[in-house]
Amino acid sequence: MKIIQSSFFRAIVAAIVGALLVKYRDQAVEKITIAIGALFLISGIVSVVSYVQQSKHSDDIQLFDADGRQLLGQKPVFPIVGIGSGALGIILMLMPSTFIKGLMYCFAFIVIIGAIGQFASLTAARRYARIGLFYWIMPSLLLLIGLITVIYPQAIASAPLFVLGWCLLVYAVVETLNALKIYSCRKKYMRNYTEIKSPSDNTSEQSDTEAKK
Repeated sequence: MKIIQSSFFRAIVAAIVGALLVKYRDQAVEKITIAIGALFLISGIVSVVSYVQQSKHSDDIQLFDADGRQLLGQKPVFPIVGIGSGALGIILMLMPSTFIKGLMYCFAFIVIIGAIGQFASLTAARRYARIGLFYWIMPSLLLLIGLITVIYPQAIASAPLFVLGWCLLVYAVVETLNALKIYSCRKKYMRNYTEIKSPSDNTSEQSDTEAKK
């Protein structure tokens, strides 16, 4: 649940930032930059704290299936997005005027890091279930737009913040869908694994009892 809460929080922050960029991209840019920086900083802190808490308890209980795949106790995914968000938040809050011109690149960087983070989460979730093509397409598109913004900004020069704002809104939706999908797959896999393992455990217990008799 902590992973879902962290994903939901990142999605909420991304949605707020995206909405601000879409609606107020040409108004009070400096104040919006500071506000957005604060949101990214909070998001980064939450992600890192969540990672530290999960890492402390990752070795408490370890469970493996018959194929040797670890089901419980695995290390959480390193919070690349969280650290990137926190660093960007500090920069935007302390030096908003300096970075207003480079704001487009900052948000493009966040979109790229966010897409990479979604790829990492989906890759980790493949141990529980097959992930449909749709879940891979969306972060691929976000990554592509982020790279285009950095490498060839003239392609969206007319309204870069508007485009990146919509990208963050899409990221928020995709992050929420991914979190729900991963949680559902993991819960279903654990339930099926428990049901499959239980009969064999009972048989083993009966055999031990008969052997003692």
